[in-house]
Amino acid sequence: MSRADDLCRSPCWRPEDLGAPLPNLPHANSVSLPTWRDVIDYEEKAPRVMSRLRAGYPRFVIPPPCATLFARARADVCRADEDCHLYRSERAAHRCVERIAAWSGAVARVAEWRGVHAVCFPTTAASWALKYWRHTGDGISSRQAQAMLDGAPEPDAAREAEIVRGRIAAAVGVRAEDVYLFSCGMSAIYTLYRCLRRLFPDRRIAQYGFPYVDTLKIVQDFGGPHIFLPRADAADLARLDAESARDPIGGLMCEFPSNPVLTSADLDALRRVSLRDRFPIVIDDTISTWTNVNLLPAADAIATSLTKWFTGRGDVMLGSAIVNPASPFADQLRDLLEEEWEADAWGEACILAETLSRDADARVRRASETARVVAEWLRNHPAVDAVYYPLFQQRELYDRYRRPDGGYGGLFSFILRNPEQTSARFYDALELCKGPNLGTTFTLCCPFTLLAHYDELTWAETCGVSRWLLRLSVGQEPVEHLIARLARALPQPQKGSVLYS
Repeated sequence: MSRADDLCRSPCWRPEDLGAPLPNLPHANSVSLPTWRDVIDYEEKAPRVMSRLRAGYPRFVIPPPCATLFARARADVCRADEDCHLYRSERAAHRCVERIAAWSGAVARVAEWRGVHAVCFPTTAASWALKYWRHTGDGISSRQAQAMLDGAPEPDAAREAEIVRGRIAAAVGVRAEDVYLFSCGMSAIYTLYRCLRRLFPDRRIAQYGFPYVDTLKIVQDFGGPHIFLPRADAADLARLDAESARDPIGGLMCEFPSNPVLTSADLDALRRVSLRDRFPIVIDDTISTWTNVNLLPAADAIATSLTKWFTGRGDVMLGSAIVNPASPFADQLRDLLEEEWEADAWGEACILAETLSRDADARVRRASETARVVAEWLRNHPAVDAVYYPLFQQRELYDRYRRPDGGYGGLFSFILRNPEQTSARFYDALELCKGPNLGTTFTLCCPFTLLAHYDELTWAETCGVSRWLLRLSVGQEPVEHLIARLARALPQPQKGSVLYS
């Protein structure tokens, strides 16, 4: 029994679990934030919480092996008023330097150090350096950092990488050479974004639907013209149609469904506009997965975080980009990817991904079926105001791309009634693991909007994303296990209370 499986039976949910890695492994991708107050204090960097963190999502919290390695590099290559981050790729390091200058005016520099590349930046520009680290996924992984600390070489993973590429290709219906592996999903998205920018340098990139926070920040903050259509509804579609007809856009990025409100875009309509105005569509299928949907008819390229459902354990960082060979832009996208892509996936991650993904299809199917039952139960509970799940919203749009044996995914979000009074109490009482990440074999709950948009909650609500939204990633636990734990945490209304109104 793995330590990830242990969390299905004995989840980390009590106040004393604050800061514990989820799972309890050296390279865990999540950390236990068991109370609502913990989440707020984490966002406000309160010492009470920060001093207890033994892990974190690796782009949001510098992993301990990376922090230790950065300190050693700092002593060797930084000046007194500098700090540094490490990048495997020299090109990525120079991109970081350029963005720090564009955002802050600060002058950073690149220094080679022990086979990697240190971005040395003024300490006054630390927040901007961290912004690049977080949004792009270009930084070295915790596994590479640990190997460097141990003086261990990178393992040869060429065979495993090819198996992973072939496994993805077979599942999606493309050739292995159409699949590119990356250090993480955000690295894949950022690379595809750069390809779109190079394809039509003067055109706007459209972000269609409210996406995962870092995807949006890349589109908004990395220097190119853009248009953001957060609701992906009929009005946004009409605006996209009219604006692109007048001034064609250079590419469109969307998720299917979106994270965290699980909106399914009208991909048929987007495809018609893209073919008319000749621009490519990039779709992130991390939430739905290729087990459940076939997006090739609508996508020129597909990006996936293999960190999530594909590997499942919660301690492997990897991503992929797929070029649709039938796309009218296939040759151009391949050529651009061949120039922009770098082999930045660490060998050990590829080896682990090959092993852990062998049962990915079965895990996704089980999580999707469990999520369907749990989401339906929650939807009928008097304490729940709304459940966001493709089964309940834009179902016809989702079903157009759902495989004959596909489900609606293992992730959904929900809002309680009277959330100002009920959300924190529910979250604190919930006997399930609580922290960022999704797609793990153990169920994870988090107050997503607080974690992703703490400094812009009012703005998020103007885009249709409630500050009280709770996101549940369903694991491999039995249905009755999850429902029992949710039932114990949910408010038990009395007749005549606001929950019955």
